[in-house]
Amino acid sequence: MGKTIIMKIMERAAGRPVKVGERVWCNVDLASARDFGGANCVLQFEKEMGMEAKVWDPDKIAYTFDLQAPAHSEKVANNQKIIREFAKRQGIKHVFDVNHGVGQHVMLEAGLMKPGDVVLGTDSHMNLLGSMGIFATGVGNSDVAAAYIAGTAWFRVPETMKVVVTGKFKKGVCMRDLLTKIIGDLGAGGMDYLAVEFTGETIENASVAERITLCSMVTEMSGKVPLIMPNGEALEWLVARAGEEVRERVKMLSADADAEYCKVLHYDVTDLEPMASCPDAPDNVKTVREVAGTHVDQVHIGSCSNGRYEDMKAAYDVLMAGGGVVHPGTRVIITPSTTEVQMRCVKEGLALKFLEAGIVFTNPTCALCTAEHYGAMPKGDVGIATNNRNFIGKVGKGSHTYLMSPMAAMASALRGEITDPRDILGE
Repeated sequence: MGKTIIMKIMERAAGRPVKVGERVWCNVDLASARDFGGANCVLQFEKEMGMEAKVWDPDKIAYTFDLQAPAHSEKVANNQKIIREFAKRQGIKHVFDVNHGVGQHVMLEAGLMKPGDVVLGTDSHMNLLGSMGIFATGVGNSDVAAAYIAGTAWFRVPETMKVVVTGKFKKGVCMRDLLTKIIGDLGAGGMDYLAVEFTGETIENASVAERITLCSMVTEMSGKVPLIMPNGEALEWLVARAGEEVRERVKMLSADADAEYCKVLHYDVTDLEPMASCPDAPDNVKTVREVAGTHVDQVHIGSCSNGRYEDMKAAYDVLMAGGGVVHPGTRVIITPSTTEVQMRCVKEGLALKFLEAGIVFTNPTCALCTAEHYGAMPKGDVGIATNNRNFIGKVGKGSHTYLMSPMAAMASALRGEITDPRDILGE
């Protein structure tokens, strides 16, 4: 019987054969923490081990300041300072301060990870790194602190689901709509502790941004990790950043032809429509047409799900097709995922057009995934976001959020009400 990707990754990390359901200790290739939670990791490590203790490998530890960047309070500023000073004492070089952006994206751009790596992080959506064949998972502060000691972590080997995707998206429809469709079909528990391999011609032809989007909400279906082995342009993108070893890792860790899966699903995107996760849960899914006409107070385009340049460009194209000015009664905020993305938006003129349209174009952060950032919504307001969660109160008590693609979000921003992007772009 052949092996799935996750089995091969865990065998590499454990140094021995593994079986589904078995609990194994794995060597950690990178232990990361954010400004939110990172200070607690530091304090717990020093409490247990003493102020003079050294981490197992400073080159395998990273910090990303992305949730509250720059710091918006003294408490946040002090927490960030704890991390900076710990990194200096320990000789940790990978500190991505407030001028970098969303941690997972930043670390990918920096080439810190390769397919097959085991990565821990204090973010429930760390597993979107599976878009590049990486076994990344969100864990508690104590798990990260423990990894500082021995460089290991404990996991149960998950079963694997395969999702095969075929067809080409029509105008106004994109990978975010497929993701929303899958969440609506499977529900919040539909991938409970599963590894999920995405494959098929649509995935093989997908860009880095599309792969990240598709993997960004597996957590919302209770999945352990999504996995796509890089190929084509995505492979070359990663090789350019992480080195030639990436190619060998892909060959070595790709699933066997006779690998066994607990479930295989098939999706054809040819006739897919723009989709929306309606308040107040990601799996409360309808087509955009079904909720069209709903008044919108605020639109946010960004986050780890849809903050890449391609997402900005898709929103820009709808903006230009719709006249270049957003509805005067709708607040619109666009947040690139990283400084690299932000700079490209500036160089190619998108940022200027966003500002001229009446849009707030921010520095790269996690931004409005929570009410802990500028742009929180008041009670009773209705928003649209390209984020990965829309639980009630997530961006403000008493507010409600619809989750959509950047194209649908911008189409709605133009008219001040939920709008199918095909009404702007044509079909």
